[in-house]
Amino acid sequence: MTDLPPLAAEDIVLLGAPLWVWQVVAAVAGVLALVLLARSIWNPTPGSLRAWAAANIAVNAGIAVTGAVVRVTSSGLGCSEWPRCTPESFVPIDTGHSAFNAAIEFGNRTLTFIVLAVAVIVVVAVLRSRPRRRDLLRMALIVPIGVVGQAVVGGITVWSGLHPASVAAHFLLSMVMTFVTVALYVRCQEPEGKPRVTVAPMLHTVAVGLVVVGFLLLVAGTVVTGTGPHGGDAAAPRWDFAMVTVTRLHSALAWLTLAGSIGALVLALRTGAGRATRLSSVLLVAAVALQGLLGYVQYALALPEALAVLHVLGSALVWIAISRLYFSTTSLVPAGEEISGDPVGRAAERSPAEPSPGR
Repeated sequence: MTDLPPLAAEDIVLLGAPLWVWQVVAAVAGVLALVLLARSIWNPTPGSLRAWAAANIAVNAGIAVTGAVVRVTSSGLGCSEWPRCTPESFVPIDTGHSAFNAAIEFGNRTLTFIVLAVAVIVVVAVLRSRPRRRDLLRMALIVPIGVVGQAVVGGITVWSGLHPASVAAHFLLSMVMTFVTVALYVRCQEPEGKPRVTVAPMLHTVAVGLVVVGFLLLVAGTVVTGTGPHGGDAAAPRWDFAMVTVTRLHSALAWLTLAGSIGALVLALRTGAGRATRLSSVLLVAAVALQGLLGYVQYALALPEALAVLHVLGSALVWIAISRLYFSTTSLVPAGEEISGDPVGRAAERSPAEPSPGR
């Protein structure tokens, strides 16, 4: 039986148009929809700013998940060039890969415009807020810069033939941007000021430790990925590490994260931490436990593609939960004000920042 030649992307036709045309139309429609929805951002309210900050978290974490789809479907070189898709075209025409692979990679590239649109909307909203918050503006500006940086790293990834180091950097930069977006989401609900610890010192220390260990866990996960079978393309280079060894290291960091999460929950309950900290601790323990279970199932089933994508989603959710717990242990206090009484347990009783006068 002879192998069939790969289809060009234009061979997938829907309603008389190639698939890539519909992907471009969908991306443009998505950006326009965001712009229309963002009309209220010109006169932002605390609620609308918070909603867009949450969308910022979702799209930055989400594009890491769609990147995993590219990887497990071996679509990483569906567009073999950057910023063009092929040497002759910005869209997937005559890519030399199957239409499916080209469509997946090109679709992931077009999603970058959605991520950038949300980031720009948030910047506009922060700029239009009164009083203007310099701290929020700094965080908001980091995100579109990071999106542009992601595009550059994506180009390096393609030019390197999907070297696992560049693939890892691509994912980890998304996680850094996600951390910043969580910070923006939390801080936009508080008045401008300096951060003060609002929980027991030990709980705050554990939260800081979880950020460090959690990021190391993400790094170890990219090493497992770079050693494993899902490289994004059959010809992609792989790290020559022992799979069992790197998996055990990743697992050890996961167990340490779970232990820290349980410790944070116990401390939050025993020291009377506020509702936000208690809830963040509970959600983190649940997320880490489910992610660990998924990881062991993956390993037992020899890393099936669908579970690999779910594992990346779980990694993003665990990282968001770690970030949320960390930021729940401190609060912004306006200059000249102090947190009254014992700081333990004050974090979650904070109310969102009040609308500025005239809203």
